[in-house]
Amino acid sequence: MKIKWYGQSSFLLTTDEGTHVLIDPYGRLLGYRMPKGIESDIVIVTHNHKDHNQIQVASGEYMLVNQPREYKKKEVSIKGIATFHDKAGGKKRGPNIVFVIKAGDLTVCHCGDLGHLLTEEQVHQIGKVDILMVPSGGKMVLGGVEAAEVMRQLQPTIAIPMHYRTKALGLPGKLMFEKVEKFTAAAGVKTQEVRELTITKDTLSDYAGVLTFLYD
Repeated sequence: MKIKWYGQSSFLLTTDEGTHVLIDPYGRLLGYRMPKGIESDIVIVTHNHKDHNQIQVASGEYMLVNQPREYKKKEVSIKGIATFHDKAGGKKRGPNIVFVIKAGDLTVCHCGDLGHLLTEEQVHQIGKVDILMVPSGGKMVLGGVEAAEVMRQLQPTIAIPMHYRTKALGLPGKLMFEKVEKFTAAAGVKTQEVRELTITKDTLSDYAGVLTFLYD
């Protein structure tokens, strides 16, 4: 599987068979820009906010995945688990869906804009995770310390933080998000940085710990 980060919570997963899974496209956000016409077989939207649901950037006859249920296309199977964007049962920021994506022998969990720790039932529903994508920017989503706790709840081999402050977000980003270092410090495990990732079950252990992506 190949993994590319477009910034914020948006990733493109490309399976070994060449299936493209685009997650939480935003189009434009402060200093972030996504390319238009991203070839997609599956587009996942974790919740209906503008920095996650700009599906017009995708191209192709894709399947839209935006409900807490099960989906399947080609070799990819997906399960959505209902969660919330806040600690108040969605009363402040609404619902959120955690998606578990299985392709081949790899399992990726994308938490969207998760705003609370997981319940025991949600942990059970999610199950065993190889790669966890978890928001860590605080204020509107989990903060770094809470994101590290979710990491410990799910015990993935690799944890990828997202939805945090970067230089591309400029001054507004300083007001809206925490730096990723709060998460990496709380996680207390080895951290590596990549531009893109090509990974298999056999090479998971090479990247064990926290993995951060450079934004292009």
